[in-house]
Amino acid sequence: MGNNGRELISINSSLSENDRKEKDHLEKWIKTKPQILGNDILIIGEQVYTKSGPLDFLGIDNSGNLVIVELKREKLARVVLAQAIDYASDLANWDIEKISETCMSYTGDSLEDYLIANFENIQIDDLTINQSQRILLVGFSIEESLSRMIEWLSNGFDMAINAIILSYSKTSNGAELLSRTVTIPEEKSKEKSNKKKFKIEMSDTPGEYEAERLTELLRGYFKKANYSSNRIKNVLLPALLKKELLTRNQLKKAFVKAGEANDESQAGYFIALISSQLGHAKKDYLRQIIEYEYPDNSWTKDNFRLRVGTKELVEKLLNELKQ
Repeated sequence: MGNNGRELISINSSLSENDRKEKDHLEKWIKTKPQILGNDILIIGEQVYTKSGPLDFLGIDNSGNLVIVELKREKLARVVLAQAIDYASDLANWDIEKISETCMSYTGDSLEDYLIANFENIQIDDLTINQSQRILLVGFSIEESLSRMIEWLSNGFDMAINAIILSYSKTSNGAELLSRTVTIPEEKSKEKSNKKKFKIEMSDTPGEYEAERLTELLRGYFKKANYSSNRIKNVLLPALLKKELLTRNQLKKAFVKAGEANDESQAGYFIALISSQLGHAKKDYLRQIIEYEYPDNSWTKDNFRLRVGTKELVEKLLNELKQ
């Protein structure tokens, strides 16, 4: 401020004017303060290789959607949009294992552990990882044409896309300030990718599908990037093919032996999530191949087995999925 106490003096200055570069400074700020991108986003990868080249940052939000983050030190140009969509088209095909490997490489934690540790009250097994993709373009200004395209894609096609415009300032005493504005209101942007919330109905009634339809439903379920679907496919069903009946305790040991759980306590948590999946009313096709009991009138599922006449179908399906 001036001597009269009323005059405002601009402290705006650009990154380039202060010898700040995208790689050395903007990326560092994003890594140390990911809240710049939004409070619902975690960074799980940097310079992530895709079929279209390296992606600046890969994030994931608290609904399980992947977030493509592209940074530009100066103005966001319209060409950045095509580049980001190209990345998204590749990432849309990534399965949960590949995403978790990327997360492990960047954070040191599995995707599941990282989500649980950083998002409060998250229902991990209600997430379908990578069901949708979000695009975030981050820069210090934006071409009018790109801003117009983002609004058109968001409003007209419900595309989960947004631009974050940063304002960099350096005060006379050397303090650096970074503020942000968004092209699309963040609440509106989130609505484009977030799943609708609904109450999940439960049931113990098995399905009654013909073999062809049953196989189709199971195939679709096991191809989803869902933690419990992978654990049923990789541990529970193979174990039931080897042993006619598995108690809950035996299943815990099977998880540890398969390397899918660190200990029986963690295995017990995984089995609880699987039990929930088996109880979803709409997943009656799972109950058509897997049966269970409630020993001693408890609420806990136990004594798992394959239903009579389904072993051959399960074996054939698992072999197909491996290939």
